[in-house]
Amino acid sequence: MNTITARRLRAQRLTGKPFASPVDAVRRLGAVQSQDFAGAKWALALRSRATTDAAIDRLFDDGAILRTHVMRPTWHFVLPEDIGWLLDLTARRIRPGLAARYRELGIDDKVAARAGAAFAAALSGGWHLTRAELGRVLSAADISPEGQRLPHLIMGAELDKVIVSGPRHGKQFTYALFDERAPKARELERDQALAELSSRYFRSHGPAQISDFTWWSGLTAAEARKGIELAGPALEHRVIEGSDYWQDAASTNARSDLPVVHLLPNFDEYTVGYRDRSALIPAGSRFDPSLYSFGSILSNVVTIDGVVHGAWRRSNARAGLLIEVRLSERPAVREAAAVEEALRRMARFLGRPVKLALTHG
Repeated sequence: MNTITARRLRAQRLTGKPFASPVDAVRRLGAVQSQDFAGAKWALALRSRATTDAAIDRLFDDGAILRTHVMRPTWHFVLPEDIGWLLDLTARRIRPGLAARYRELGIDDKVAARAGAAFAAALSGGWHLTRAELGRVLSAADISPEGQRLPHLIMGAELDKVIVSGPRHGKQFTYALFDERAPKARELERDQALAELSSRYFRSHGPAQISDFTWWSGLTAAEARKGIELAGPALEHRVIEGSDYWQDAASTNARSDLPVVHLLPNFDEYTVGYRDRSALIPAGSRFDPSLYSFGSILSNVVTIDGVVHGAWRRSNARAGLLIEVRLSERPAVREAAAVEEALRRMARFLGRPVKLALTHG
C-alpha cells in the first residue's frame, strides 16, 4: 500500500479505529457528498462502528444529520451545528455561478426573496413539505414553479438559510424551516470559518493538495492557502514525490493487515474528495471506463488496499440482494476472501441477505 492511499484510508477511518457514530463521521469530515442518499448512508457506515441503514435513517429524520446544497454545490450531509458557517463561507462562491441560469429562468433578487418568504410562511410552526408541495406554495403566491424554476428557487432558499432538509415522508424528502431545524447553528467569523474548514478537510482527507481542497470546497486557491495558514500547527506539510501535501499533524504511520477491500458507494469521499485521483489507479494499468457505471471511478467502486480494482452494483434478488462485483483481474485468494467479508459487512448494514456474484477480467 502506498503512502498516500494508506494515510488517506486511515484519515477517513476506512481503516484503523472507526468513528463512534455516523454523526461523528460527518463532524470530522466536515461535509459528506450525499447526492446519492442511499450511497451516502453506506459511506457513513463504512467509517463508523456497527450501524445500520435504518439507524442512519432515524438520525436523518430526527435532524441529527441534515442534507443541503453547499460548497461545489451539490447535496451534502452536514451537522446542524455546522450548517450555518459552512453556508456563510461557501454560498458567496456559489451564487455567481448560478446568476446566468437565474436570468434564463427569469429569477431576479425580488422573485427569489418572495419565494423565500412564501416558503418560510408555509413551513413555520414545524411543517415539513415535499418539493411538489413547495411548488404549490409558489403557485399560491403567484410565482411560477414551472420547469427548472422550482429547484433553483429551492436551492436559493437553501443558500439563504431559509430552508433545509426535513424528515422524509415515506420515500419522499421534505424541507423544513432552517431556524427550526438548526436553531443552534454556530456563526463564525470568516477567518475562523476558513481555518475550521481547512483543518477539517486536511485532517480527514490528507495527505491532500491545495488543488484537491479547492475542488472539494469550492474556495479559491488564495482562500485555501490562507485557511492552511490560519489552521496553524493542526496541519503538517509533506512533500511526496515532488508535490506539496498537507495532513493531520497528529497522524501516525498507517498500518493495517492486508488486503483491505472496500465496496465504496457513488461519490464516496475517498474518490470524490480529490481533484488528483491518480493515487487511486493501479500503477502501470490502463483505466477501462467501460467497467464503471458512468465511465468514472466516482461510481460504485471496489478498492483493494486503497486502489480501485473494479466496480460493483446491487439488484434485488429472490431472497435479498445480489451484489455483482467485477474486478479488472483475477483476485488472489486472500483478496477474494476480503471481498466476501466486505459483502458480509454490507449485509449487516442493510439487514438483508446478500449474495455475491464475482467476475474478473
